[in-house]
Order: sequence, then C-alpha cells, then structure tokens
Amino acid sequence: MVKAKTRKNVSREDVLKEIVCIANSIYKDISKNKGPTVSMPLRSLSNVEYNSKNGFFELKGQKKVRTLTASTIKTFAQTLLLMNESKKLAKIKDTASKREAYYISKNWGAAAFNEDSEAFTVMDDVEAMLEVNREQMGFIPEEKGGAIAGKLIVIDGIDKIDCTKFGSGAYSIPSTVEHLEFKTKAKFVLVVETSALFQRLNNHKYWDKANCIIVAMGGVPTRSTRRFVRRLSDDMNLPVYVFTDGDPYGYLNIYRTLKVGSGNAAHINEFFCVPKAKFLGVTPQDIIDYKLPTHALKDVDIKRIKDGIKNDPFVKHHKQWENALCMMIKMRVRSEQQSLAKHGLNYVLDNYLPQKLKNPKTWLP
Repeated sequence: MVKAKTRKNVSREDVLKEIVCIANSIYKDISKNKGPTVSMPLRSLSNVEYNSKNGFFELKGQKKVRTLTASTIKTFAQTLLLMNESKKLAKIKDTASKREAYYISKNWGAAAFNEDSEAFTVMDDVEAMLEVNREQMGFIPEEKGGAIAGKLIVIDGIDKIDCTKFGSGAYSIPSTVEHLEFKTKAKFVLVVETSALFQRLNNHKYWDKANCIIVAMGGVPTRSTRRFVRRLSDDMNLPVYVFTDGDPYGYLNIYRTLKVGSGNAAHINEFFCVPKAKFLGVTPQDIIDYKLPTHALKDVDIKRIKDGIKNDPFVKHHKQWENALCMMIKMRVRSEQQSLAKHGLNYVLDNYLPQKLKNPKTWLP
C-alpha cells in the first residue's frame, strides 16, 4: 500500500499499480471460490488521535472490510468500477471531475450511482483504501478554491501572477496546487472565514499595510485552499493566523479542519492540514473585551460545543480550547466577524487586527 509519508511523491503510475494489485488479489480470491474483500480505514472521529508533535489527526488503525455478498454486491461493484475509471484516467493522463465520475457511472448498468452523494462516498472510500488523495487518482474537485490577495507572486508554469495586481478582485486558488511555486516577502498569512471581510481588507489594501497575504476561505476551506495555505506555510516558512466568526462552527468545523484535519478525511490530514496555524479571533473573550453584538446560541450550537469538549481529540488536548468552549456555553451567545463594525466599518483593520497581532496571549492554539 502507498504510505502517507510518501504521498507527495506518489505518481499516477504508482496509483495504477496499486489498483492492479488490488484487482489481482480479488481475482485470485474469486478463482479459489473465496468471497473477495477490500479493506479501508474507518473514517470517523472515533478512529483518530491528535498527534501534537506532528500537528494533525492520525488514524488509530481501525478498518472496515467490504465483503462481496448479496447485500453488498452493488457497493462492491461500484468500488471496483470507480477504481477502473481511475486506472483509465492514469493511462491516458487525463482527469475527471467528481461530478463527471457520477455521470460516467450511468454506463455501469445496475451498478450506476443513484445520487452524486453516493458517488462521492465511494470515491472517499477508494481514496482511503489507496491512501492517496483523489487528485492523484485523477478526480478533481468541483468546489471553487479560496481567494488570495497581497504580497505574493504565484508561479504557474511560465506565468507569474502578482496577487497585488487584481484591483478590487483576487487570485482564485486552482483545484490542484502541487505544481505552483511562490515568491514572497510577506511576514504572515491571514486566513479569514468570510468573503465579505476579505473584500473589506482587500479594498483597503490591508495586506500592504501589514505586509501579509490574505486568504478567503468562504466557510469550511476546500481541499485546494487548505493545501495552498499549507504549502505557503511550509515552503515560505510563514506563520498562519486564522480569523473566523466566534461560534462553534467557526471553531470546530472551519478552524479545526484547517489546522488538524477531520475524522472523515484522516487518511489525508497529513497532506491538507496546517499545523502551524494559530487562532487569532473572534474568541469568546473578544466578545466581552470588545463589547460585541451577539446572537443567542441555538440548541444545535450547544450540542456541537458539548460534543467537541467530550469527543474531539484536539479540544481534549488543548485546555485553552476546552476553557473557551465552556466559556461560550456559560455566556450562551455567539458573535460574527462583522460585529466589529459596531465600532466603525474599518475598526477591524485599524484597531482589532493590529491589537490582536501585538498580543499573542489572546490567541488560541
């Protein structure tokens, strides 16, 4: 099996060889009248542990086994057929989108996917089984990458893209980023949750004032956005500061996913997370210190926080996060990034960010 430690150097040919190896094993089982099986890591938070030294969620080793039976024949067939499509793509050095993979299945007769979500689940299973990312299998994501503005030149083949030259616009992160190279003299990367805040910072060229690179996530960051930021952090040796809404979704879905990954994608966390990231705000303490307008926590918010405190290995490792989440439950409120506009539209770039950057003690790990 292709191991995670060498994932960056895995070629399409390597993936093809692994697919052929699995197919041969299944063929041998069938030839011996044995029920063929395929195994893959169990993709859940219960099967990960937080490795503080490496900085990301790692698999514990639990596996789920898919055996060919009357009840699993369709899913088993879909798994093999999707691997075969990856093999075809590798041979012709082409790619297909996740959505195209769903429509390709319409040629599979009774094994065709009924819903695109069904196709994506099987694709995730195959990705985990091969221990590579789906881009290396030849399947590229549909989702749009994040936006970039600031002191960065992106080298894409013969093109040199200056991210300070987009006016009020921004550079869009492509679906695959491994081939990109960077040049920068920026001091840090500022990753923000909302496109609205990104636009304000970009319109006022905050990146010039602070000598930084600004990244818009637009919610939970896409894989390409996470990989882009990770490469900036590693290749350019830049600190990464994250600025989300002050709510459990911003903390436990957006920030946690960016920094250490998730249970569902534990097999690729090493590749896509950003261990050097630090949480700049909005913290529960910020809500008090800056007297921010708030919204009451919903029942789903409280449930998410309690579940994070009880079950999330990242929260359980970092007492500061546990304390912050307990504080939010006690306060029973959440606050958005834009709530800082209470003090003036540009308060966030003239006051809040400079103050936070000067005081790392207010950050969360």
